[in-house]
Amino acid sequence: MVLAGCSSTGSGKVEPGYYRVQAGDTLNKIARQHNTSVSALMRLNNLSNPDRISKGQLLRVDGAGSSTATGSASESTGSRTSGTRAPAASSSSSAAVVRGLKLVWPAEGTLTQRYNGSSSKGLTIVNKAGTPVKAATAGSVVYAGNRLRGYGNLVIVQHSGDFLSIYAHNGKLLVKEGQKVSQGQQIAEMGSTDRKGPGLYFELRHRGQPVDPSAALPQR
Repeated sequence: MVLAGCSSTGSGKVEPGYYRVQAGDTLNKIARQHNTSVSALMRLNNLSNPDRISKGQLLRVDGAGSSTATGSASESTGSRTSGTRAPAASSSSSAAVVRGLKLVWPAEGTLTQRYNGSSSKGLTIVNKAGTPVKAATAGSVVYAGNRLRGYGNLVIVQHSGDFLSIYAHNGKLLVKEGQKVSQGQQIAEMGSTDRKGPGLYFELRHRGQPVDPSAALPQR
């Protein structure tokens, strides 16, 4: 479906629920600031290209929180904002959210970073380049590309129950948008795009919010 982009420029007062694009902004950065996702903002504002926003453009940001694609990753950076950001789910509340969900590890390797709800919103697994990256559970690929800065070659899979999983910094991508994948199916090869050294950043989200996937993964 082709969506026509729309914009509104100016410097007047911004009404609640809207945001005026500033110099240096990206849609990914705006999504992080407003605790939502790039795809939700694109859908809400009828944008066809996430890289085509301009200074002064007025974007609607309210109502975009129940997104189906990526928002923030703990390894991304950005400036602080004056908006209110919803707190990330704690490990205990995450355990309740993922109860009944059974995941497989998205890659073999050394777990160098765990979810803590603040400085880390996901898991980092380090191994050699080319290590298989697998879908943690069955779903549909809603994003496969490298247009979101800070994530490298990225795959996002939408799952049932308002879950989605994020697989960042891959080398080679083996799936396309719209493709259905089964649990454990290889979707990419581990790489080092937008990071130093090969490794996978994995994030699990529920209704747009990062949650701790540990309770749904086999013990390691």
